[in-house]
Amino acid sequence: MADTPLPPDASSTVDAERGAWKSKLGFILAASGSAIGLGNIVFFASNAYQYGGGAFYLPYFIALFVLGIPVMIVEFSLGTLTGQSFPVALRKLVGKRGEYVGWWTTSSALFITMYYITILGWALSMLFGAFGGLLTDPAVAPFTGMTEPTAGPNATVYFFGMIATPWPLLAVVAIWAMTILILWRGTATIEKAVRVFVPLMWLFMIVLIVRGLTLPGGIDGVLYLFTPNLDGILDVNVWQGAFAQMFFSLSLGLGTMTAYASYLPKDADQINNSMLVSFLNCGFEYIAGVAIFSMLFVFALNPAGTTLSLSFFVIPQGIANFPFWVKGFGVFFFFLLVIAGLTSAVSLVEGVAAPLKDKLGISRAKALTFVMVPGIIGSLAFALPFVVDPDLTGDGTLGLTLLDILDHWVFRYSLLVGGFMECLLIGWVLGAANLRQFVNEHSKFSLGPWFDVLIKFVIPIILGVVIFFTLLADLTGGLYGEAYTINGFEWLPVVIPIFWIVATIATSIFLTNRPMHESTPHNVPAEA
Repeated sequence: MADTPLPPDASSTVDAERGAWKSKLGFILAASGSAIGLGNIVFFASNAYQYGGGAFYLPYFIALFVLGIPVMIVEFSLGTLTGQSFPVALRKLVGKRGEYVGWWTTSSALFITMYYITILGWALSMLFGAFGGLLTDPAVAPFTGMTEPTAGPNATVYFFGMIATPWPLLAVVAIWAMTILILWRGTATIEKAVRVFVPLMWLFMIVLIVRGLTLPGGIDGVLYLFTPNLDGILDVNVWQGAFAQMFFSLSLGLGTMTAYASYLPKDADQINNSMLVSFLNCGFEYIAGVAIFSMLFVFALNPAGTTLSLSFFVIPQGIANFPFWVKGFGVFFFFLLVIAGLTSAVSLVEGVAAPLKDKLGISRAKALTFVMVPGIIGSLAFALPFVVDPDLTGDGTLGLTLLDILDHWVFRYSLLVGGFMECLLIGWVLGAANLRQFVNEHSKFSLGPWFDVLIKFVIPIILGVVIFFTLLADLTGGLYGEAYTINGFEWLPVVIPIFWIVATIATSIFLTNRPMHESTPHNVPAEA
């Protein structure tokens, strides 16, 4: 079946009732805003440090062309070829098996959306804290070892004290309200928001770069970041980390890019669009790395850490040591986190709501409600302030413990597995050559047969290897979270991954077997 022609009614123009981008710029800003998020600002710098600074850049640059741009072309083209969002697009092109994969990926994206918005709620809470005493006053947290005031500002103490209060619950609701407001009229309101937020992200990051480079010693951090270590380049872990980071960084495997591209005309140049979005995303990561390394090395702070620890502990503590305008730069940083996260949250919610609208033929308002109700409940659960681990052997509160364990499983596996299955379906069932033919018809630059080889062989092998070694580490290193002290909730490390797997598979089966709304044209091969 690999080289069979496309189904005669597979291609589609943009449905006016679904919405359409008013301009190419609006689409590029929205797609790049989706890709640029919390992880781009801090997680890239963490990985770069962990894998040897400059040694990380060459593998990451290669990953951009071998993995990032080709898969981006696939996901954009699915949207423009069919005029539908991810699960429905796969159904039209490769049949029922594709829709199962699409809904499983979309269901996992909903879980990611829930805790991502919780993290944004914490960022909003820290933003308000930056206006107050977060970066200037001693702090006390309701945890053993943190019951005495610190000698000076301590972002870690402040953060754990903050998440043990009900205030983040209100912040989470506020973030959901802003997200739904931006999405309420579809592409019209999304485009208005990203035209403001995305330029602001770049402006604020440039301000942080200027500040970091003008600090004594700031250049040393940048030199470390860009100086290649040839010994590190030979380490297989560096390459594994670079390819995984690229997939996460571009928001691939979530269905969001296909949903956004479905609002484009069929003749959109998806090679050009994919390169623009990918370069904007990676360019932002590079300058974020410069900003963070220049600031952190000045104060001899170790930037190795998770997105959470870098965002809320390490970088704020570095800002607290600035010689002047501490509150101003603190507000700058957390406002940057909030608006960068909002553009990603908008695309995540759209990536779930659009397929519901396409499949069930419901209104946008109803689709957003179907996402918002369980979404808010889940986000509030991750913000629960109950202290279950006062000694901080794990995460302290029940909400953060839930988030940590779920993120470990969902984020580590759903994107990679979804991308792996997507490439197999497009490469071997639809036929990579067929998709390439469609893309070349509407692009200034033509893809060669090498594209087929990437989609059918190279990318599945790379993702398969990363998935295998990640799973092997999990299975041989003990169940994630079992070493935590979780008073009264010791069963969470076992139940959470099981719940995620069962819930997403059940949702996929249920929605795939629902009848397609009559107004949505589709083509399903008889044997699919």
